[in-house]
Amino acid sequence: MKAGLVTGIFSSMLFACSSGHTLPSATIYPAKTDTAASYNYLIGPGDTVNIFVWRNQDVSGSFIVRPDGKITTSLVEDIPASGKTPTQLARAIEERLSTYLREPIVTVTVNNFVGPYSEQIRVIGEAAQPMAVSYGKNMTLLDVIIAVGGLTEFADGNDAVLVRIENGKQRQYQLLIEDLINAGDISANVDVLPGDIIVIPEAWF
Repeated sequence: MKAGLVTGIFSSMLFACSSGHTLPSATIYPAKTDTAASYNYLIGPGDTVNIFVWRNQDVSGSFIVRPDGKITTSLVEDIPASGKTPTQLARAIEERLSTYLREPIVTVTVNNFVGPYSEQIRVIGEAAQPMAVSYGKNMTLLDVIIAVGGLTEFADGNDAVLVRIENGKQRQYQLLIEDLINAGDISANVDVLPGDIIVIPEAWF
């Protein structure tokens, strides 16, 4: 998600809150989504990938995905890794290695999960530690709020908004964060998805 879009969303949110109203297009977010269950982790810049080549220890090892999304191994230079699943990357490396090795068998695992920027969840506004959070399968709103350290004392958690791109269009859903963390309302613990933006406004007293 581009920085300009995030800034524009935050500005719109502040304007709505200063007027004493929730964003007009925001609707209460549904509790579950089938998309979360089918999610497969994608490698991103900053991830450490462990590459094991069967019977070829010399070309195996751990490699950090560069900011350009590529890795370089002993025999393979500048192979794109970002945006691929570990299995997809393994097949791509096998194809490259086949130039040097006979029928290579490659296994890829991941450490230090970061993921692509497009997959991260961005939390802005009155979170204790606004940040981008790496997405994990079946992650919920509560997981994200714990990751950012909760809300500030000035937050209006029940007027928070989740911004999501669906079918190429931006949609906004109202979140009830205060009900979730202060009142223990588990029904407010909704699913989040890769690329979501959570905007937490300041309360106007």
